[in-house]
Amino acid sequence: MPGDARAQLAICARSEQALPTAHRLAELLQLPQVPPGTLPSDCKSAQALLLVDTQTLALQLCGRKMPGAVAVDFGAADMRHRRGAGHNELLGKAVGIGKKRELAVLDATAGLGRDGFVLADLGARVRMYERHPVVAAMLEAGIRAAQTSSDAWLAGVVSRMSLCSQDARQTDPSQLCQADVIYLDPMFERRDKSAAVKKEMALFQFLLQDEPEDEADLLRWALQRPVARVVVKRPARAAPLAGMTPSHSIRGKAVRYDVHVLAGLC
Repeated sequence: MPGDARAQLAICARSEQALPTAHRLAELLQLPQVPPGTLPSDCKSAQALLLVDTQTLALQLCGRKMPGAVAVDFGAADMRHRRGAGHNELLGKAVGIGKKRELAVLDATAGLGRDGFVLADLGARVRMYERHPVVAAMLEAGIRAAQTSSDAWLAGVVSRMSLCSQDARQTDPSQLCQADVIYLDPMFERRDKSAAVKKEMALFQFLLQDEPEDEADLLRWALQRPVARVVVKRPARAAPLAGMTPSHSIRGKAVRYDVHVLAGLC
C-alpha cells in the first residue's frame, strides 16, 4: 500500500523447529522475519506472512478479516476430487493427451501447480516454470512433500513433474527442444466464488501487484518456439489472448482452451 510503513511480506516460523528453514528462506528471498509463532491476524509489521513449518509453506494476508492461508498441497481433498472433474478431460484434449506417448508439456505459468499436476496425473511429463520467487518456493515445498508421501499415487504423479524457478522465456533452448506443448494460464478473475478461490485470488493480486502484464508477449514468445502446439487457458467468453485467433478451442462452462496448432504431435 502506498505510504504504508509495514513490510509487504515477511517470513514467520510456525515453531522453533522451523527456524532454520525460515532463516534460509529469509536469506534466499531477501525478506524480513517476524518472531516465531506470530499470528497473521495480529501481525502489525507486514501485509502478509509466509508461514514456515518443517515441511510446508503457507501464505496468508495479515489482518483480522483477511482470508485464510494458502499452501500447495497436492494430496488435499480438492486435488483428489479434481481427478474426476470434467474440465480435466478438456485440458487433456487441448494439450493432446493420448496423441503421443509420454507427452512433454512446458507449463510456462505454473502458479500453484494445479493444472501441471492434473496434466502429470493424465500421464504427461510436465516441466513447470514460475518466475515469482515466493510462489516458486511454495510450489517447491508442495512437490517435496508429495515426493516423500507414503501415497504411491501422489508420489507417482509428482515424479513426472519438475520445477524451474525462473521466467520460461529464459529457459535453455535444449529444454525447449524436448517440449511438445507449451501451456499458458494467464491469471484472470475466476467466476467461481468459493472461499478457496477468493483467498487464492486475493493472495495472487497481492503478490503480483508489481509484476508486468506481459501475457501477450509470453504468447508471442511461445508461438515462436519449436513445439507442436501452444494452449492458452481463457475465461469462457473472453477474447483470444493478444487478439490471436487459435486453430481451434476446447470449451467448458467457465473456461476454454485456445489451441494454436503449429505441427503434428508424433
